[in-house]
Amino acid sequence: MANQTKQLAELLRGAGAEVALVQTNVPYSPAFVGRIPVLRALFRLLPYGVALWRTAGRCELFHVMANSGWSWHLFAAPAIRVAAWRGVPVVVNYRGGEAGSFLARAHASVRRSMAKAALLVVPSGFLQAVFAQHGIQAQIVPNIVDLVRFRPPQESRPRGAHLVVVRNLEPIYDNATAVRALALLRQIHPQAHLTIAGTGPEAAALHALVTSLGLASAVRLVGRLDRDAVAALYRDADVALNPSTVDNMPNSILEAWASGVPVVSTNVGGVPFIVKDGTSALLVPPRDPQALAAAVGRLLENVRLAEALAGAGVFEARRYSWQRVSAELAATYHKALASKPRQ
Repeated sequence: MANQTKQLAELLRGAGAEVALVQTNVPYSPAFVGRIPVLRALFRLLPYGVALWRTAGRCELFHVMANSGWSWHLFAAPAIRVAAWRGVPVVVNYRGGEAGSFLARAHASVRRSMAKAALLVVPSGFLQAVFAQHGIQAQIVPNIVDLVRFRPPQESRPRGAHLVVVRNLEPIYDNATAVRALALLRQIHPQAHLTIAGTGPEAAALHALVTSLGLASAVRLVGRLDRDAVAALYRDADVALNPSTVDNMPNSILEAWASGVPVVSTNVGGVPFIVKDGTSALLVPPRDPQALAAAVGRLLENVRLAEALAGAGVFEARRYSWQRVSAELAATYHKALASKPRQ
């Protein structure tokens, strides 16, 4: 979501808009505060609230990137209310893959906040349906993929067995299943190797798993990469994996498609809303290393299938270009600006 926010800001500025970003994750000052649980929350929330108030005094519209859980309560809901207090219309852009479980617990609180917003937009029909179950109307504005940055290699290269995962190292993204699948895959394709790009609380556990499976020479955990480095990684990949257990409209799939890389993903959440199994990607059940390894093996052994999926992915990615999505976003902004904030 942070990358989508930065990308959107760049694209809007390129289209002539003036954009102010209010960060929720500014560095702690002083740095030692980040190690003290309650104090660090105050040191982050107070500057955030001040920044929201000041920004609302000099802008015409709030575009709030929202997620599930505490992220909603600590960051999205305050932004909605500050904007309402200052008479600024709000577009809430909800992107959390865990919307179903979150709304089951917090639908009343979310509805109260959304009553003060002009519009709710979501990236996919999956989230639109989830919100509809709780009586909250949402319209779809898809995620955006940068087709200039993410593109197939200009020159063809020999096919190999380089697998790539670009997801944070968090339990819901289940990178461990990708590692276990690699161990199974290497029994038949010993040249297969894996790069995982991301950071998070599962880093130590993943390193331990890689070591325990004897995969130290076959797995690279490269940490967080900037967008140019991620694009270069995809251009060196043979298969992109998305092993998540919860998902909405993962940009990792869109970016792999745009880069001409065949995708194997779990069939969770909103993924089946954007992927056609066997046509634009291969879908497998979550937490199933055997199924993931078998699907990757199909692509390594069937060049025609891999090339067909890669070509279909490039075609699909065009649906999410800035040229396509900007018109929908502009219509959303105009609709919000025409509404009167409910204070």
